[in-house]
Amino acid sequence: MNIENIRINNFRNIREIDLAPINGVNVIYGDNAQGKTNILEAMWLFSGMRSFRGARDKDLVNLDSNEMKIDLSFFAKERSQTASIHIYGDKKNIELNEIKQASQSKLSGEFCVVIFSPDHLLLVKQGPENRRAMIDSSLSQAYPKYAKIMESYKKILKQRASLLKDIQRNSSLYDLLDVWDKSLVEYGAYITWIREGYVKKLGTFAKDIYYGISNSKEELGIKYRPSFGEDTDGFNREDYAVCLEKAIKNSRNDDINFGSTSIGPHRDDMDILINSSSARGFGSQGQQRSCVLALKLAECGILEERNSEPPVILLDDVMSELDETRRSYLLNRLGGMQVVITCCDHSLFSALENGKIFHIENGCL
Repeated sequence: MNIENIRINNFRNIREIDLAPINGVNVIYGDNAQGKTNILEAMWLFSGMRSFRGARDKDLVNLDSNEMKIDLSFFAKERSQTASIHIYGDKKNIELNEIKQASQSKLSGEFCVVIFSPDHLLLVKQGPENRRAMIDSSLSQAYPKYAKIMESYKKILKQRASLLKDIQRNSSLYDLLDVWDKSLVEYGAYITWIREGYVKKLGTFAKDIYYGISNSKEELGIKYRPSFGEDTDGFNREDYAVCLEKAIKNSRNDDINFGSTSIGPHRDDMDILINSSSARGFGSQGQQRSCVLALKLAECGILEERNSEPPVILLDDVMSELDETRRSYLLNRLGGMQVVITCCDHSLFSALENGKIFHIENGCL
């Protein structure tokens, strides 16, 4: 899978850019706030996910314009394809191979891309919502159905929260919880089941990668931790539903008091361990970064296995954050993939033999 061409118009500080990256390593360098990350963000949007910077659609449009458009030509599934994202006013138009799509999420699984940013280097230290976001992002690309299930689950959570607050004022509405809880268990059990299966596979890939990064000195382990607190070894999908239903019923009074749902996949986490000890509590900064590097490379491996072709790799200003050993390991593991790297100092790639280097200034490439 690779980008053949991307044309960006009126996207953030970029007026117009027409970029044709090569199939190997592409380096985009320039000072801060010149538009490097904006280019990667424009590419990422075609994954079917929202901005990895948490931006709203209206924030993506150049301040001096009322519309923006990105056109992508890419090679995937043994053929050249096209896609476009057009935002104008309050409207948004998504096309894949010149066919209008109902939403941006319809692009999930069509163009697969993995992003690695400085924020990811804090993945071990940060809260569980960041680890859940990483899992959900990869799963949505590998299994497009998953993204739809997540959308439905979030709607149920929002509606249940509204009901919980109404019950605080009117206790006669209590029995209505049965309706929402049934849907919550159905969707929540599926999400927990598929997430845990994904994390097990991710752990298999990441364990081997981390073993190489640490020169065979340390062992990485990851384990999914559902919020209902049960040991899920040997569970099937029905077992998740039984445990989740029981836990949600037991937490009803607390949920009503707080006006929110305290149990479910939106509260789950992933433990990251080095030699069976918490990487968050006991790992050095170097070890924690090695964990993240292994997880992101494992994500690439799973997507490649799933799609029978490697994803496009976006590295947003992370090379300067890694020491020379980890930089070398990362680049060596990405052979045969299309990689787009942003950095301030292109001297980091002075030894690059096969690649293409671009300079960006004031949104111009």
